[in-house]
Amino acid sequence: MVFEVKNPDYDLSPYTGMTRQHWLEAGRYLLEGIFGNIGGMEDPLVMPRKETRITYPHLDASQEQQEAERRAEIFEGLTRSFFIASVLIRNEPDIEICGIRLKDYYRKHILRACTRGDAVYVGNYEEMQELTGSKNTFRSFQQTVETCALVIGLNACREQIWEDYAREEKDCIAAILSSFAHGNTVPQNWRFFNMLDLAFLYKEGYEIDREIMIDHAQAVLNYTVGDGWYRDGQCFDYYSCWAFNIYAPIWNDWFGYENEPYLARRFEECSNQLMASYPDFFDRDGFTNMWGRSCIYRNGATGPLAANFFLKNASADPGLARRIASGSLLQFFTRDDFLYQGVPTLGFYDQFTPLVQGYSCAESPLWLGKAFLCLELAPDHPFWTARENNGSWEGLKKGQVKETALAGPALCYTNHEANGETILRTGKVCKEAGDIHGIWNYGKLNYNTKYPWESTPQGRTENPLFEGGEENPGTVKEQIVRSGAVQEQDLRPWKNRREEICESQQYLLFDAGAQHPSRGNITIWCGQKEGVLYRRQFFDGNLETEQHWLQAMNLADFPLERGIMRVDKLRLCRRPVAVTLGSYGFPDNPGADGEKTRIIRMQETLPDGSLAQAIVLIGHDHRGVQRQMAMTCYRGWERMDVIHSTGTNPDSPDSIVICAAMESRRQYGSNEPYLLISQVITAELPGRESTDCVFSKEELFPIREIVYGDMPRTGAYGTTTICLKNGQVRRVNFEGLEAAF
Repeated sequence: MVFEVKNPDYDLSPYTGMTRQHWLEAGRYLLEGIFGNIGGMEDPLVMPRKETRITYPHLDASQEQQEAERRAEIFEGLTRSFFIASVLIRNEPDIEICGIRLKDYYRKHILRACTRGDAVYVGNYEEMQELTGSKNTFRSFQQTVETCALVIGLNACREQIWEDYAREEKDCIAAILSSFAHGNTVPQNWRFFNMLDLAFLYKEGYEIDREIMIDHAQAVLNYTVGDGWYRDGQCFDYYSCWAFNIYAPIWNDWFGYENEPYLARRFEECSNQLMASYPDFFDRDGFTNMWGRSCIYRNGATGPLAANFFLKNASADPGLARRIASGSLLQFFTRDDFLYQGVPTLGFYDQFTPLVQGYSCAESPLWLGKAFLCLELAPDHPFWTARENNGSWEGLKKGQVKETALAGPALCYTNHEANGETILRTGKVCKEAGDIHGIWNYGKLNYNTKYPWESTPQGRTENPLFEGGEENPGTVKEQIVRSGAVQEQDLRPWKNRREEICESQQYLLFDAGAQHPSRGNITIWCGQKEGVLYRRQFFDGNLETEQHWLQAMNLADFPLERGIMRVDKLRLCRRPVAVTLGSYGFPDNPGADGEKTRIIRMQETLPDGSLAQAIVLIGHDHRGVQRQMAMTCYRGWERMDVIHSTGTNPDSPDSIVICAAMESRRQYGSNEPYLLISQVITAELPGRESTDCVFSKEELFPIREIVYGDMPRTGAYGTTTICLKNGQVRRVNFEGLEAAF
């Protein structure tokens, strides 16, 4: 069940071939998979479940909690599928899926969900409090989320379903909506759920408490940080986009423009500010980056591009908006591992448990249906009639990199013409020490649209860091020793370890005697200077601890044509400590010849006598497209190797992570390197194959010279100047970073 774009129109849509009709077909494609899992008109949309350990309904919950979760799951299946069904019904009122007329099904099941005593009744706010035995007056329930999805769908096909209800039936539904609209909510993006419920009730003539509406709206306005982004609780992620910047335009239309012009104007400004830079968040193919929580919602991240056109004064480029929305849809819908028994998996592509969260159920991925709200726009709207364009990508010169830095949400992303990728670097992250899941979602050093983040690689050898490859003349350790760069000795914390050796795009610190490595759980944005992005990262820290007692890294990085170069500084208070850094996770699949990833090792000596090492991977992603990735390490790093892993990569079952390692041995001393200099670069070869490395020597070893500003020449203080072979110069100086917190 792979979606195909039949009869593509490359005149109107030169990048994707997709038109409005193809979007309708994509909606039908999803609904056929969903409705293929029920027996008939009476059955609720409860989908088959591939994962049972993390997601709800939780098997070990109390009887009362299981009943509450059963109701929530039924409601999620109904309302989230309604995102898609409502716009299809709007466009084709008599549409049938699997022999069921959608209009009749949703009309019936929406009313049943709101009718006390029915088997699929979801309960009102007060009844849910009683059911769960909650004495917490601030308790909130999943139904609040789903009532918002319900009113969006009811509005989309208002003439076909809502207006077809008798007055008493409308009153029955409105009573449930009002209960949750006026009930407690979560003080983050959830406030908009209540606001849209209230706005729907208001425009349908029902009484609402306007004080509650305004209290939520003023709070939401105060979540703004600039450039169209909102802080969602503690974090910044796609909720700023697929929640705030979809709900705000709808709220403006239903309530704000008429009743609260100041708030409406500010929400409109935020949406338009987002449109100024958000298109560059996606790569040349329109791919969505795997970053933040709820990645199972996938191309729902494109929703605000269409929602901007719900405003009175929209600023989005319609041809670019549709190009990105269609590109992201194809990113997922054209993969053969996207669906499980016809329903989007609990993953990014295939089922991927490391990103799954306990508030999700089998029906939760249907949140991506928000992307289909573009079908509320009329066939003659510019979103559908404008010719596709690719925005910034069309203007980039060969090898050019466009960089966008947003200080408010602390997001920096780069568009790389050489490989078509977009790389995201984040700078306001605070997770609890030990929250590995949260760190994967938010605390990676880089997030790449073509290399979704990998969970902790599981090494298959006893000492993967110190084993030489078959193509390597002697082990990496022996090469380094022969060069005279370091003394021959194992890094003690890894001896005989099988797990937690390194993380993709993360540093791990191994303190002597520690059972587990420390991870960077706090990242602080320190801004840009002369083309270099500065951040600080603390390991296993908390904000109440004196920072100078924490193991830390000062981060400095800048873009290259095909990737990012790192010039990071150790900021340690305890030694000895071993440090590792991983590349992106690389998909390890057989090519047409049946061979899996080829590994090539190279090295180069710099003018100062220090050794640079590189490992190149040549392999294929899940689609069979050849990819190449290289990691290069300079002075400061001691050795490199690869780790083969299974079950830790979202793109492919098997994967490889290149890993660099070093050890800082003396508690105090300035003769050991402070700076860890490395790069990761990538290439994609669609439509062709190469058994050789496509990277030039200048790309693999781009540094001509490293000029240290300190007397020990270790990067201890002062300015370190990185002179590249292409003539570019980057100066790195960490003084003054303490001013940022």
